[in-house]
Amino acid sequence: MTTFDVNAILSSTAYGSGGDKIGKVEQVFLDDNSGEPTFLTVNTGLFGAKENFVPVKGASQDGDRVVLPYTKDVVKDAPKVDADQHLSPAEEEELYRYYELNYEGGRTAGTDRDRNAAAAGTAGAAGTAATGRDRDVAADRERTAADQDRRVAAGEDASVVRHEERLNVGTQEREAGHARLRKYVVTDHETVDVPVEREEVTVERTPLNGTEARVDNGVIGEEEVDVTLHEERPVVEKEAVAVEEVGLNKQTVQETQRVEADVQKEQVDVETDADRDLPRH
Repeated sequence: MTTFDVNAILSSTAYGSGGDKIGKVEQVFLDDNSGEPTFLTVNTGLFGAKENFVPVKGASQDGDRVVLPYTKDVVKDAPKVDADQHLSPAEEEELYRYYELNYEGGRTAGTDRDRNAAAAGTAGAAGTAATGRDRDVAADRERTAADQDRRVAAGEDASVVRHEERLNVGTQEREAGHARLRKYVVTDHETVDVPVEREEVTVERTPLNGTEARVDNGVIGEEEVDVTLHEERPVVEKEAVAVEEVGLNKQTVQETQRVEADVQKEQVDVETDADRDLPRH
């Protein structure tokens, strides 16, 4: 990892040991003594809202990919260290301890901007870490200024490069909840009309003629006849039967959510020496 191109790696994407994409490489921190890279920072969280430090030891560069020897979860749970300042020995030791690496005391790391300040005689002052975007903008400005000086010296037209920020919006999948099927028992009261039959007794009287009247010899006495009556009654039985199968299916519903953010852009005004001399009201 000590031979990679620092400028190239600032525009690369970091991947974990399991192949998961972690985020964009934002900064590279170099050792103050040897000038070798010791840490890089990776944008993590929603829309790259956080920067996490990762040691470069064991990492490899493959085109625009940087493969780290740690999983995505390990990098996201790294100790929170301010990425906009020079790393102190205590912060370095904490990071080495978290990533289970041996720490050599007395080493400190800073970005290229810190190193340039030290070369100018401001060693020891805490510099602001240069992000990948700041480095690109500064390089563009230096190239533009040099090119403009060359054109002015040659009598050619001068120009400036105008920049503006653009939003890069993505999506992140997260768990939104659970759906469960639960059976419970309710009681309904039902009323059913059932037709039933029953036997009733009616009296039937048949007159007898003279011949039939002599059959019983005209004996007068008491007599009892027993008749059995029947009736139907409703009988209720209950049985459990399967009536329906209920299941859960997942489906993806697409909707649009609005994201708002402030972006900056450069405007160009033309001012001549005559404009400067005009009175202002």
